[in-house]
Amino acid sequence: MLLHHQFIRMAKQNASKTAIIDKTTGKSVTYSRALIGALILATKFKKYEKGFIGIMIPTSAGAALATAGALMSGRMPVMINYSTGAEANARYAQKKCRFSTIITSRSLLEKINCPLVEGMVMIEDIMDGVTTGDKLKAALKTKLPLGMLLKSVSRGSEDDTAAMLFTSGSEKDPKAVPLSHRNLIANIESFSNYLGISGEDTLLANLVFYHIFGLTVNLWVAFYHGMTMVTYANPLDFQKISTIAREEKPTIMVGTPSFFWGYLNKSEPGDFNSLRLMVAGADKCPDALRDGYMKKHGVSLLEGYGATETSPVISVNSVEFNRPGSTGKVIPGIQIRIESLDTGEECKVGETGKILVKGPSVMKGYYDDPQQTTEVLSDGWYNTGDMGYFDADGYLWHAGRFKRFTKVGGEMVSLVKVENIMEKYLHHGVSCCVVEVPDDKKGSYIVAAVSAEVNKTEILRRMMADLPSIALPRQFVVIENLPMMGAGKINFRTVTKMVREMINETGFAG
Repeated sequence: MLLHHQFIRMAKQNASKTAIIDKTTGKSVTYSRALIGALILATKFKKYEKGFIGIMIPTSAGAALATAGALMSGRMPVMINYSTGAEANARYAQKKCRFSTIITSRSLLEKINCPLVEGMVMIEDIMDGVTTGDKLKAALKTKLPLGMLLKSVSRGSEDDTAAMLFTSGSEKDPKAVPLSHRNLIANIESFSNYLGISGEDTLLANLVFYHIFGLTVNLWVAFYHGMTMVTYANPLDFQKISTIAREEKPTIMVGTPSFFWGYLNKSEPGDFNSLRLMVAGADKCPDALRDGYMKKHGVSLLEGYGATETSPVISVNSVEFNRPGSTGKVIPGIQIRIESLDTGEECKVGETGKILVKGPSVMKGYYDDPQQTTEVLSDGWYNTGDMGYFDADGYLWHAGRFKRFTKVGGEMVSLVKVENIMEKYLHHGVSCCVVEVPDDKKGSYIVAAVSAEVNKTEILRRMMADLPSIALPRQFVVIENLPMMGAGKINFRTVTKMVREMINETGFAG
């Protein structure tokens, strides 16, 4: 099965059903109209070089149909991050994947002040060039029997690349991750069956499509099942998202904890009470956030875990099986091995080790990077770089990135655990990021970056009950706007750099 073929099947079956409610433009598109639009774009895209084609359009009907149209034209969409460093990201993608054409939007470039990069084509110009003949031709094509219609668009193998994404680059330069139709479909089918997702659901799609969380769980899950997708281009417009949820009554919504904090703070009680599935991922979900949604909206905020390289969902809590604090049970079809750092043996229940993942949604390897691939893939097992453990009931608990463990006084300390403990004692709305600062004389020590002034003495006193003294921050620094990545999680790499520079300037040595 191919993703764009499944979209065509759903569009034929649900011709009069609303496919996309685009809250940015105020327009709604039926599946019949969506199919016509995607076929027109597929025809237009055929004039560009074969192979990869860049997509750099905010979450919208246009972005969804351009992505589907690219596949229908036989091109492989390269999803480009426009939220931070759009020009550099566009050039990086072109160079890495060796292509030139990027479908983007003039209004986006103006809004983010991004200069024109060679190879950029404006979606507005493409749409202005659509003739009545183009529309009639596409409309007539949609009337063909399903088999003939599928033969009229690109065919191929389930192992063909369905999307090229880039890792967040929170620790080093982004890696190019080619995900196949097989990878994405296996993931969608698995978590859909586990969570009971169907075409009857309405999805609030507010995440960016250049991040795997948004691409799979906002775009393709909706088209795969033939559900209605409510799109909005700016996930940071907390007030507007809350209003959309109240008006459109979606049943499914996913996001990052930082986004969910914003919606919680800006929403009115009950705005989100139509949701039967609300899932937080991409970062640790604090208890206070879960409590906030239950108190204000009567909705259980569930936590899940995934990675770009796994298409993305690995584990997720469900309404039936929910253990707050854990990342839930592993979805069907995925195998997980928790491996000891010291011995390489499989860890016992409750014992923290490296999280390795195997299954049909795991990528085949990084694009044009055999060295990085061999570092993370062995015999089909993908080393996530994360640490975690299983409890006695089979729930997976995430203990943080391996790179977010540090040795202090000869002991391994999880910076994520320190953050989790600290979050319990911070005032509402204050964020934190805990980093390690090397010191040649006294050894590494821990520094907490917080988004507002806090009572350090009181927080440390309370943290002492949960952590050994070596794991307590030796210093606090205030960074009002903690750097975020486009996907909505704190950029640990940038914060670490900022903290170390601040400390070098002040001469603090612990």
